[in-house]
Amino acid sequence: MFSKTQICYTPLRELLKRIERLQERLRTAGIQAALIVQNVDLFYFSGTCQDAHLVIPAQGEPLLMVRKSFERALEESALNNIIAVHSYKDISKSMAGILKDRGRIGLELDVLPANLFLRYKEMLKPLELIDVSGAIREIRMVKSPYEIECMKESIRVTSEMYNEIPNLIKEGMNEIELSSRLELLMRVRGNQGNPRLRAFNQEAPPHVLSGRNSAYPSFFDGPTGGAGLSPAFPQGPSFKKIGRNEPILVDFSAVINGYVVDHTRIFSIGPLSDKLVEAHNTALEIKRRFIKEMKPGANGKALYDIAFSMAEKAGLSSYFMGTGVNFVGHGLGLELDELPVIAKNHQITLQAGMVLALEPKFVFPGEGTVGVEDTFVLTDSGLEQLNSLDDSIKVL
Repeated sequence: MFSKTQICYTPLRELLKRIERLQERLRTAGIQAALIVQNVDLFYFSGTCQDAHLVIPAQGEPLLMVRKSFERALEESALNNIIAVHSYKDISKSMAGILKDRGRIGLELDVLPANLFLRYKEMLKPLELIDVSGAIREIRMVKSPYEIECMKESIRVTSEMYNEIPNLIKEGMNEIELSSRLELLMRVRGNQGNPRLRAFNQEAPPHVLSGRNSAYPSFFDGPTGGAGLSPAFPQGPSFKKIGRNEPILVDFSAVINGYVVDHTRIFSIGPLSDKLVEAHNTALEIKRRFIKEMKPGANGKALYDIAFSMAEKAGLSSYFMGTGVNFVGHGLGLELDELPVIAKNHQITLQAGMVLALEPKFVFPGEGTVGVEDTFVLTDSGLEQLNSLDDSIKVL
């Protein structure tokens, strides 16, 4: 059993602030309660992601109903009202004392499987089921000082790993060997493994990719893909050997105590071509422009348009962000793909407290990918980069 000095427990005050923000949204929308079942949302509002249902009424105290493990939920969650349940019938009975017979109840319909939706629809009759996933994502979009401190711990661990990379890369080693060594460095420092994503059928292993493989497309909704190890998992590092004079891309999302940060750096054994170096420098110019332009009140689509225009002016628009990718930044938190999105077709007004990964990259089929990715927090005065890693191409 771990001691509490080794595990980060979300304070009750933090949980209550989050719950109050959702309750305000529920009251405004005329929804009497929200039923939270997805693991990440459960953790956000309760401090645990044991097998449980959390009902948050528009007014009053939330109720956490735990199937397994009740003992761990008691240990992990600071909420006061936690009970054990054994079946959906128990859940229905427990909720009956909270809900009115008529009205609306909110669920996370962006992630809830259809068969569960139908089960809840039957169980909650005659209540009307309403989607509250948008409200939840918007609440989670703005981070508290507590959350930002959690993410700074992820930054510290990630930075230690990136500083070790030059000592590990060897010509002729394959990508999966380098990736496994980096993953070991992170795991022993507390990295939980691959980050969680909200989007359906999306997964995000470390992208440790070299040369042409860093420009090899996949189903992953990001600029890089990689061949992966087989058609059963067709992205990420492969058995390709790392050669000279090719970009070695390390795109690693570390997760400490649930909170994810995202960084990309480019390495090479020997110099890269002038074309790749110039493209990388353009990516850095876009990053610097973002730091200058991003302030509370800025428009996400307008920022994407600025980045694309800079790529176009450099003659690189055909390679900007790879095939079929129309974003250049995304929110971070308990999931890798949080709001906001800095994208071509995504109108959003930026707010202080948002944490973003900004990743201007250029993908050259058959040659490789260059660019950068860093984690930033948006403050009242502008962007603050949370890491201090050198963002130039590191030639070994």
